[in-house]
Amino acid sequence: MRWTHLIADLSARLDADDRAVRDADVAELTRAYAAGSTLVDRLRSATGRDVTLHVCSGDPVTGRVEDVALEWVLLSIAGHQVVVPLHAVDHVQGLGPGSAGPVEGVASRLSLGHVLRGLARDRTIVHVRTRHTSLAGRVERVGADHVDLVAAPAWGERGGPDGALRTVVPVGAIVLVADQVR
Repeated sequence: MRWTHLIADLSARLDADDRAVRDADVAELTRAYAAGSTLVDRLRSATGRDVTLHVCSGDPVTGRVEDVALEWVLLSIAGHQVVVPLHAVDHVQGLGPGSAGPVEGVASRLSLGHVLRGLARDRTIVHVRTRHTSLAGRVERVGADHVDLVAAPAWGERGGPDGALRTVVPVGAIVLVADQVR
């Protein structure tokens, strides 16, 4: 009888030690996984859900996460789409603790420049918010570090801009680009 209690006690202690080691391993693996995650991974895990981006202009931008690339996040807000460069994000609310895997595929590698060139090609009227102002017009051309925005009324029949109404915006100053004047 005494042997039975001794063996049961030893077995319980061994099980407790094994659980403690497993718990410590899980905790360490969780910390290591979290340490390797990026903001892009966290935002990608929120695809289809609402988040609030507090941007450097001081205004919060709340919308459903539609897509995320290495340089930007695309939000849907009341049926309109808004691209927010990640360099303009001060902090994010509404993210869960999850993290998506690494970014893969061509679409995820599209830079903000690619998006802006697409808008220029399509001659879409956009709203561009910078740290200090808001502008509306068409993206006429995209340089390595700047965008030429031409006020929409300045475009003639053939689409040529009036140079006097051109505003050159450094890409680093862009806080958001919306598909509609907001």
